[in-house]
Amino acid sequence: MASDNHQSLDPTRTSWHITWGTYGTRLHGGSKPTVDREHNRLGEEFVARDVDRETRESQAMRYPGRLLSDEQRAFLEKQIPAICLRGGWTYRIAAAEIDHVHVLCDIVPGVHGEKVRRLLKRWTGQALNKDWPLEKGSRWWAVEGSNRAVRDKQYLNNVYRYIRRQRFNQNT
Repeated sequence: MASDNHQSLDPTRTSWHITWGTYGTRLHGGSKPTVDREHNRLGEEFVARDVDRETRESQAMRYPGRLLSDEQRAFLEKQIPAICLRGGWTYRIAAAEIDHVHVLCDIVPGVHGEKVRRLLKRWTGQALNKDWPLEKGSRWWAVEGSNRAVRDKQYLNNVYRYIRRQRFNQNT
């Protein structure tokens, strides 16, 4: 793969920047940035601070919020390339933060990033459950996430560098 400053678009695929959060750690209306169905377009503001909304969402939670340990973050960064291969997507880079995951991958044009995000969440959750089983009914991931098609080389290189800076293992 090209260096982080020289990523190139694949004309036969669409590059997608896919992000999703851990369960209960980024509630809408909270102090951390979130997106929802009305706030998920490139350049658009994040969901505004709204303590009442954050409180309602917190009270609706059935389990405590889930943060990823360093061991789990490293595990995910090692697993995601194989998961992309399983899905038929070209892996570029991924980063697992304590409360969210970023993946940059290339997908055939007929498949939307939202479908891939759902599969990434399912398959990464299944992989985590092998070593860190959850309480029945609990889950690793928040319900939604973000899928942004990468249409130009400048955005591709910017998002690649952004994800690389967030990686748990900076050397891979």
